[in-house]
Amino acid sequence: MFTASETPIIATILLVAFGILGWGFYRARPYGKLGIFAWLQSVVLMAPWLVFFGLFAAGIYINIVAILLLLVVSTAIYIYLGRQLRAAGQDVILRQRATQRLAEQESTSTSDSTSKTTPTVESVQVKLEVMPIPEADLNAIKGIFGLDTFFATETIAYQEGAIFKGNLRGEPEMVHNRLTAKLQETIGDKYRLYLVENTDGKPVVIVLPSRNDPRPMSLSQKVFAIILLVATVVTSLEASGILQGFDLFADFGRLQETLPIGLGLLVVLLAHEIGHWLLARRHNIRLSWPYFLPAVQIGSFGAITRFESLLPNRKVLFDIALAGPAAGGIVSLLMLITGLLLSHQGSMFQLPNQFFQGSILVGSLAKVVLGSALQSPLVDVHPLVVIGWLGLVITALNLMPAGQLDGGRIVQAIYGRKTAGRATFATLILLGLVALGNPLAMYWAIVILFLQRDLERPSLNEISEPDDARAALGLLALFLMIATLLPLTPGLAGRLGIG
Repeated sequence: MFTASETPIIATILLVAFGILGWGFYRARPYGKLGIFAWLQSVVLMAPWLVFFGLFAAGIYINIVAILLLLVVSTAIYIYLGRQLRAAGQDVILRQRATQRLAEQESTSTSDSTSKTTPTVESVQVKLEVMPIPEADLNAIKGIFGLDTFFATETIAYQEGAIFKGNLRGEPEMVHNRLTAKLQETIGDKYRLYLVENTDGKPVVIVLPSRNDPRPMSLSQKVFAIILLVATVVTSLEASGILQGFDLFADFGRLQETLPIGLGLLVVLLAHEIGHWLLARRHNIRLSWPYFLPAVQIGSFGAITRFESLLPNRKVLFDIALAGPAAGGIVSLLMLITGLLLSHQGSMFQLPNQFFQGSILVGSLAKVVLGSALQSPLVDVHPLVVIGWLGLVITALNLMPAGQLDGGRIVQAIYGRKTAGRATFATLILLGLVALGNPLAMYWAIVILFLQRDLERPSLNEISEPDDARAALGLLALFLMIATLLPLTPGLAGRLGIG
């Protein structure tokens, strides 16, 4: 049974979980069958973890085989729902295309009779006295718009380019691709075309010179990145020494003892960056060299990576942002589970049992594998347990929904810039509160505030949203981030035999 102090916590968690599910269903209902299928996919993807943690909180432990079975069953149901979603989507697309063709035919048949009374694009547009784009280029840009793509009604000077207000006449991704192709055929590579939402929520086209594109790293920036990499190697080895009870800087002769954990941590960091790089290469996006963030406490806080190419849409932003944490997190989780399975009496490392209270995810997995061994004051574990734990913490920190962190980019890709900005503010406030009792949170809040607080620059097509499968994966990543960073309450940890 739950104690009186734990009951409000459990009740709050349940209310939040059901609130999120109810909010998702409320948003899905207006989209009919497609929305319900998409919502069910999110539920199925989250269900194994909710069942696992729910049973764990109730004192019911399931073994690794049962956990894997839950994941396999949920994956099979997820694939089945995906097929049903695609089948239903094809029907909707066919109906939309038929409706669009009828509308185009009606528009064509009435265009001649209304040409004398309906103003043309050029006559409706407002030409300002000072337009940063040369007149010849401006006229060429106006010529790319049409009734079947984007009907421009007003031109406004903006920075070094122009904003074109009007009416979107098709699916955003298709319209953006056609307008971009026409722009390149007409003027070449001089300008970039953005399709974004205006402050009133209506689509607008922004055209800016290509000289504003992101620039490659300079030589000094590359040198600085190398210095940070060397510093991260040093702090990773120092963190390894601290975990083993000695200071490497004070006793450098024990360097060899720090290598297993230090190098293992560097493997996790490398896997994270390779994940980003592989997806960026797949989408033809250039990335800067990573700026690693050294930290004596846990070796590193991960790395800052900048985009050196304009992103075509929010789907690409999501894919690249998630790929790093997915690669680093999977490697870390495999290390943790393997280390727990290899742990035995007399293993190389001894950790206080309070160590396993610091994370719901780590503590629950340790309880499933190690069982009653967690009741001992010191728990013998394999070195991979420590490496996996550090890797999961680093991955979780980078998944926090703030600014240009991977988590912030994921939220921006799924929910848009407005929600991402609010999430960044909320994350900084939460870190400030946690920092009252944890200096590590204060350090991370400072890093975000001064280096990563700004949102990622808009993609060329900012209107098209990622599909629901990506949204479900994003929610799962954020859920696992919370499960990694959120500690077990002392009462619950004691009742479960951890500590």
